[in-house]
Amino acid sequence: MFSKSFRVKSNTVIKGSDRRKLKADLSTAFPSLSVEELSELVPNKEELNVVKIYAHKGDAVTLYVLHKNPVFFELEKCLYPTVYTLWHYPHVLPTFTTWPPVLQKLAGGADLMLPGVVVPLSGLPEVKKGDCCAVKVVSNRAPMAVGTATMSSAEMRSLGMKGRGVSVLHTYMDSLWAFGDKSGPPSIPDVDTEGVEAMYGEEEEDDEATEGGEEEPCPNSDGDKATDAPCPGIQELSLADREEGEHGKEEGEDPRSPQEQMDALLLQCFLQALKSKVKKSELPLLTSSFLRIHMFSCCPSGKQLDIKKSSYKKLSKFLQCMQQQHSLVRVKELSKGVESIVEVDWKNPELRSFRTPKDPGIEEASVEVGGAEGEKPYHPPEITTLYSVSSRLEPLFQDAKKRKGTVLQPSEVRAIITDYVKRNELVDENNKNYVIINPILCDCLLEKSEYQEVEALKWDDLFSRTLYKMQHCHQLVFPGQPPIVKKGHIEPIDISVASRGSNKKVTMIKNLEVYGLDPMAVSVALQHRVQASSALNPVPGSKDRVLVQIQGNQVQQVCKLLLDKYQIPGKYIQGLDNKVPKPGRKK
Repeated sequence: MFSKSFRVKSNTVIKGSDRRKLKADLSTAFPSLSVEELSELVPNKEELNVVKIYAHKGDAVTLYVLHKNPVFFELEKCLYPTVYTLWHYPHVLPTFTTWPPVLQKLAGGADLMLPGVVVPLSGLPEVKKGDCCAVKVVSNRAPMAVGTATMSSAEMRSLGMKGRGVSVLHTYMDSLWAFGDKSGPPSIPDVDTEGVEAMYGEEEEDDEATEGGEEEPCPNSDGDKATDAPCPGIQELSLADREEGEHGKEEGEDPRSPQEQMDALLLQCFLQALKSKVKKSELPLLTSSFLRIHMFSCCPSGKQLDIKKSSYKKLSKFLQCMQQQHSLVRVKELSKGVESIVEVDWKNPELRSFRTPKDPGIEEASVEVGGAEGEKPYHPPEITTLYSVSSRLEPLFQDAKKRKGTVLQPSEVRAIITDYVKRNELVDENNKNYVIINPILCDCLLEKSEYQEVEALKWDDLFSRTLYKMQHCHQLVFPGQPPIVKKGHIEPIDISVASRGSNKKVTMIKNLEVYGLDPMAVSVALQHRVQASSALNPVPGSKDRVLVQIQGNQVQQVCKLLLDKYQIPGKYIQGLDNKVPKPGRKK
């Protein structure tokens, strides 16, 4: 299911009632989990995210993410643990054993066939058809795959261990595993398969068709190599991303406490916002707007700005410190209970010496195009209006050998019409600003009511009528790609605001794909800017398009993103008038 990349629809923090329901559902689905283990997997106070995704085949899946690792996923109202969970709690599911080379096939999307199952000394695990089960390799109890049994254990034995045994849903090294921290499996000695492992080693020497005779130690969850028990074949599945993760861990963790780290992040975002975001013309600026619009947008990717986790606890206390101890700003209560930044000391040495840290993942840096391995900066397409020869105008373009459906530039149309007029000597001798209408021009350009009345047309009128009678087309040219010609006018990016419930508004953006924009990348960029939840929904009546939906009236921020960052011309954006009206005198 997760052998290919999936698309994230939404990412939200779980509610208290949903947290309790999840814990109850897990207790029912996995009775072997103790109360303490359930509390570790679904803690009461730690942040647990609900991520809704679409798998590459279109299946709707819900992920539960704890400490940046998916711990469970829900498919068709059934809960399944991920390999990250099973590495800590391997006893949760009945587990089948297989050979290490088979794991590579499972990671590629194959199911576990019964001939590849290793029967340990204790026998097959007892399962019923449809039961959730895990798959491990010989010599290591750490599960490497999760799926459902296609038949009961009794049926497996009666069929002589032939056929499909486990329908695999998720494996180590698939895209769901890559959604987490990409840590490797631990090495957990398996007493039941110690004798089988020795037999496997002898068979490898005799069988030339089996790949890989060397046994490499399996990396544990800390990224170090374990020496307790070998795990042959697992090392072959390593990715470059995993190597980078191990390298990052070797550098060591930040020695500062979480509160000190949040204080430093708060100060960094504050200075960066003052230096690169706030303009003198914006003052006085509401402190709440300063935090929401400017400071949050300066937060580096992968981090979350949370004042409550800092030593200040409140924005007002932090700004008071910036005013009294650093003399960076002056905050004043312009109206009762509402504070605003009224002055910024732009010459402050601390502000002038501040350098914006480089963060390649921040939303201003680049936009991911198509979800490829590397990120490419977005460049808007060159949009050209073209015209196609219609059946009615075909006689007019016949001399130029342009048939119906031929696409022409406006300048080419002008040149062909000019050449036709001069070749047929239709320029009025008395007034060269006029063109005499001959039978072909009459049939092509005039309405029936004008046949007896109009005898000549001005040059501009002649050209405008010709273009009006032709079929409109447009051409898109993306950098490094061949031109794309489509019929009709280009669809503008549509921005609309809709009401949801009691006085709640959402902003919806569609037709981003027309301009080569990835809706997912735009959704993430907006979410980073305004710190509001966003989601991707299918556009009704369209198979390959989605619309971005974000909480609140965010038209102003959407416009800034499209006009300033993506350089989309304003004439191709529809809905700019839906901005939040500024408070002022009523007209």
